[in-house]
Amino acid sequence: MIHALDWRFWMTLVQLRHFVVLAELGAFVQAAKALYLTQPALTRSIQALEDELGGRLFDRLGRRIALTPFGAEVLQRARRLVADAESLKQTGKGLHAGLIGTLRIGLSSGPGALLSTPLMLHMAGQHPKLQLQISRGNTAVLIDALREQRLDAAVLDLRSVRPAADLEIAQTFELAAGFLVRPEHPLMQLGRPVGIEDVLAYPVASTPLSDEVARLLIGRYGPQANPDDMVTLRSDETMNIVEVARRSDAIVLTANAAAQGLVPLDMASKLDATASFGLVTLGQRQEAPALRILREWLSGWIGQNASA
Repeated sequence: MIHALDWRFWMTLVQLRHFVVLAELGAFVQAAKALYLTQPALTRSIQALEDELGGRLFDRLGRRIALTPFGAEVLQRARRLVADAESLKQTGKGLHAGLIGTLRIGLSSGPGALLSTPLMLHMAGQHPKLQLQISRGNTAVLIDALREQRLDAAVLDLRSVRPAADLEIAQTFELAAGFLVRPEHPLMQLGRPVGIEDVLAYPVASTPLSDEVARLLIGRYGPQANPDDMVTLRSDETMNIVEVARRSDAIVLTANAAAQGLVPLDMASKLDATASFGLVTLGQRQEAPALRILREWLSGWIGQNASA
C-alpha cells in the first residue's frame, strides 16, 4: 500500500510532475507537448518512477491510458508534493526578493524617534507580508546585537559608534540640531536672541551626548555648557525628553526633526550643530534579502529630510 512506501530522495519532483500532468491529460502525446518533452522521454520518466515505486501507475489501453488503483492512490500524494514544492519555490523567490520573511532592525534613540512610525507605516502599506521587528536601545547594546546576529542592521548615531573593522556604515545623513522648546516657552517671548545664561536658567534635557558634541558645546559656550553639568534631564529615549519639553519649560537638545511640536531657540551664538546617523551592518555577512527594501526606503526618507 502507498503508506508503506519509502519516499526516498531518488523520487524526483520532476518525475512526479510528469506523472501528475500525464494523469490529468490522459495521453502521452498531449502530456509530452504540455511538458515540452518528446514522447519517448516522458515514457522513460514514467517507467523510471514506476520502477522506483514498485508498481504500475497506468494501464495502457491502446493510445489511451488509465490510472491503476495503485496509481490513483499515488496521484493524491504526488499532487500534494508537487504543490508543496511549487509553494516552496515561490516562498524562496519571495524570501530572496525580500517580500516575505523577517527583517530585524535596530534603532538608537534619535533614529527611533525619527524613523519608527514612518517605517512601520511604509511596511504595513507596501510590504504587508514582511515581518518587521524593530529593537530600540543605546548604540552599544544594538552593536552587540548586530554582532551576535540578532539584528540584520541598525540605524545609529554615528558619533557614538567606535570605528571597527567588522562594521560597515552606509547611507549616512545629517540633521540640524540645537536647543528646542515649546512655542509658548518664556524664552520665545523675549524678543531677542538667547544666550547660554538664559538657557541655563531652565532644565536642559538630552540623550547621552558624544565627546565630539561635548567639545562643540564647550568650545561655543564655554565650560558652563559642559553636558555633565548643563544637562539635568537625561534619557536614552529621544521621545521621552521631547515629550517633557512639550509639557514643561524644559529645553531639549536634539535633532530638530526628532522634536515635532517644538521650535528652535534663536541663540545669540549659533550652535550650528548636526546629528549624524547612518545604516550599520555587519561586514562579511550575507545580508537579509529584505534589507534592500529598507535601503530603498531610507534613501527616500533621507532625500526628503536630511540636511543638504
